[in-house]
Amino acid sequence: MLLLAAVEASSSGGESLSLCVIISSTRKTTKKKITNYERKTGETKLTRLYNQPVYEAERVKRPFKGWSREWGPLSHSGVRVTLEDGSQWLIHKGNEYGKSSQTVVVDARHMGPRWRVRRRHWTSPGTVGDLVAVGGSRYNRFFDNCHLASRRIMRQ
Repeated sequence: MLLLAAVEASSSGGESLSLCVIISSTRKTTKKKITNYERKTGETKLTRLYNQPVYEAERVKRPFKGWSREWGPLSHSGVRVTLEDGSQWLIHKGNEYGKSSQTVVVDARHMGPRWRVRRRHWTSPGTVGDLVAVGGSRYNRFFDNCHLASRRIMRQ
């Protein structure tokens, strides 16, 4: 898609302003490759992840993007979980983070160095899916935010 817009304006004093804007966009579609295991069982990688038992859970916190430090609730928090195979995942909540739920799971390798562990939970609190459900599907800055969700998850 290519959009070209030209705007001309003049003031009562005779000054004129011209502006030309060009917007170009391409949309690339990709097909998802389905494995034989997924064909036979109907189970996707996400379903397998959600069904994995959690070995360890850690409440983590970081400053907001662009901020040098945390200021109490003016920060972002989540729960980093470790699975039996040693893989780590971050469960966290935010406005418009997901489609059907605002609590999402991302690979912990994407966490930056500013995340700090605040509390550990060594016993198995359930599966990844259980913890995502406890985090809640809706987001509200004051009544159901990342801090409240991560505390609920740690109480499991």
